[in-house]
Amino acid sequence: MKRLNIIRKASKALVFLAITVGGVGWGSMLTSCSDEPDTEHFYTFTGEMLSDYLNNRPYYSEFKTIVERADLMDLLATYGQYTCFLPSNEAIDTYLHERGLQSIDQLTDADCDTIARTHLVANMYSTFEMNQDRLITANLLGRYIATSQGVDNDSNAVVYLEGTAHIIFEQRLPDGSIIHQNDSVENGIVQPINMVIEKSNSYIADILRDNPKISMFYEALSATNVREQILLVEDPTYTKNQPKYYYKSHVWQEVAWVPDTRKYGFTAFVEPDSLYQAKFEEYGISTANGNLRALYDLACKIYDPVFPEDVNAPGHSFENLKDSVNPLHRFIQYHIMTRYVPGTSDLTALICKETKEAFGFDTKLINPVDWYQTLLPHTMLKVEQLTMNKDEAGNDCRGMDAAYVNRHFINRRYCAPLYTSRGALVDNTVEKDIVHDALNGHYFYVDDLVVFSYEVQNIVQNQRIRMDFSTIWPEVMTNDMRLKGNYTVDDSQSTPDDSNTPKNGKNYYFPQGYLDGVTINNNGYLVMRRPHCNFWSWQGDEWNLFGDYDMSFRIPPVPYSGEWQLRLGFCAIPTRGVMQSYFDGVPQGIPVDMTKELNDEVYLGDRYISNISDYKKMTDEEKAEEQKALRNLGVYRDGRSQYHFPPSGSKDYFLAHTSTHRKIVYQGYIDATKDHYIRFRVASDGKQGNNNEFMFDFWEMVPKSVYGVDSDGLMEDDI
Repeated sequence: MKRLNIIRKASKALVFLAITVGGVGWGSMLTSCSDEPDTEHFYTFTGEMLSDYLNNRPYYSEFKTIVERADLMDLLATYGQYTCFLPSNEAIDTYLHERGLQSIDQLTDADCDTIARTHLVANMYSTFEMNQDRLITANLLGRYIATSQGVDNDSNAVVYLEGTAHIIFEQRLPDGSIIHQNDSVENGIVQPINMVIEKSNSYIADILRDNPKISMFYEALSATNVREQILLVEDPTYTKNQPKYYYKSHVWQEVAWVPDTRKYGFTAFVEPDSLYQAKFEEYGISTANGNLRALYDLACKIYDPVFPEDVNAPGHSFENLKDSVNPLHRFIQYHIMTRYVPGTSDLTALICKETKEAFGFDTKLINPVDWYQTLLPHTMLKVEQLTMNKDEAGNDCRGMDAAYVNRHFINRRYCAPLYTSRGALVDNTVEKDIVHDALNGHYFYVDDLVVFSYEVQNIVQNQRIRMDFSTIWPEVMTNDMRLKGNYTVDDSQSTPDDSNTPKNGKNYYFPQGYLDGVTINNNGYLVMRRPHCNFWSWQGDEWNLFGDYDMSFRIPPVPYSGEWQLRLGFCAIPTRGVMQSYFDGVPQGIPVDMTKELNDEVYLGDRYISNISDYKKMTDEEKAEEQKALRNLGVYRDGRSQYHFPPSGSKDYFLAHTSTHRKIVYQGYIDATKDHYIRFRVASDGKQGNNNEFMFDFWEMVPKSVYGVDSDGLMEDDI
């Protein structure tokens, strides 16, 4: 066995640095959305597979038996990339004793399967890479292991798993051998642990109930009957046994699979009881009639200005907390997103190790932001990651203390000197005795109220709303498909990898009924291509429609009724087709020809500036005049903050490229209290391009306060 002691010492020092200097905030800067491991941080150990490692060490014989009964030993004998969190016989005996069992013989085969799969991850991770609040890859059960940094009884910096078990830094065994963290084998890495890891099989409603720190929230959750809205786990009628779909996108021959699962998920942002007590005092609310009544009174103060028409409705009263118009009912609903988010790093696009930025975001210009729908009908949460608090010149550009860099906030907006809303900070703490991750959801603490207040509705969210299509439909994130795969490697253009486990990741197509609010005719295929960092696609992935498609989808809600502009971000390529869009059944303008770039004569022709340096040389007046001319033609350049990058090259910005642009698909009044639908229907003449290929990348909803700039020399910002 060869040890790289210098790596071992560096790993200890760096984990300690993550604890003492920046915690998760520091670690987030090192987050990689790549599936490739950083093997430089491993010990090297040659000649053994994981199966051999278990067979050759009696100290782990009980876990070996569990793996064999789970029928996984053959898997660990094959080449691949695995992390094994390895409990000793002593750790397993303690686990058995706590459950009133005497030996592993009393475990069922199902028990063994759960234990084994909980401790195995199909990727390799050193302790250095465990710098977030959860492991980047799910275990073989499809669950994410919570991680945090701490110290063991010998003051060694170690990684804790689920807040209780920790990776053993180094330990001498009775036979004189030494075990230690980051020990590599031919097909993986071994992380010895001091306890058996357990994941809760409870529902999110139950783990909320079991936390005494949030008793007021849970009491309101039950009293309003919102608890019954978060009990779904998985669609029992869904089957993944459906044929693969072969297609051609641009020049790539590819294959797509249907998703493996159709799970339901929920994520809650919850205020602790102590925060509610402080808010009662701040708002002058009495608790003489109990905390539930006080919370109802607080909800009235917040939601009555938003829904004044319901103040005198019967359902508004304290006696009707289950009614949909009740303020407390709305208060609780707005805390819960209709998707599963296992860790704070998943709230916005993952940070790529090549750029040190969230995928596709130039963080010198913009913070990473995502928008998510809640259980409260027709509302969304804005989630923002604070990536910097100073611009390149050292000026305050984020309005936030540097201690919060890389942290996430709910409904935050900074547009000084006119307005600043700090928002609610999302707590990334992994607690020792409190469970935050359930079978069908996850919850985070927040340090301020999460509410759809009049201020949030009319000021915070009164801005351009830009959403990647992979975040619009909750099923994509809940079923773990967003930004998955090796984005640094392209597949063969001519021979698709259609094995059950393609090396670089899967593309997916979505059968009718899979995505809520989406209908697709039988002759159309809706495909989500896995991310590629060098594609002209914001955040790497893109969506394609093929065939004689006719697709409708319910658009995300706007925060208030008024004049809005809806835009479709896509990349024009000669292999694509023509599409007609509709808003609520009404056709919008002439069909969109996705072969026409912005330097085509139908737009600006040779007047279009397609060099980023030349664009920057334009005066503000020239930029404003060009934007107005493009808007009159129904298009905009892409944002200046959006880019892609080759794995070994510099950023390539979408704003100055001829093919990437935003098409206006509707402009007019939108009623924020109702559902609205966009329809995409093929308008190509025959089988144009790659089977009428229609590409859509991201979506924008822009209020007139932003797009309605008419004065000479003024323009909507180009970020």
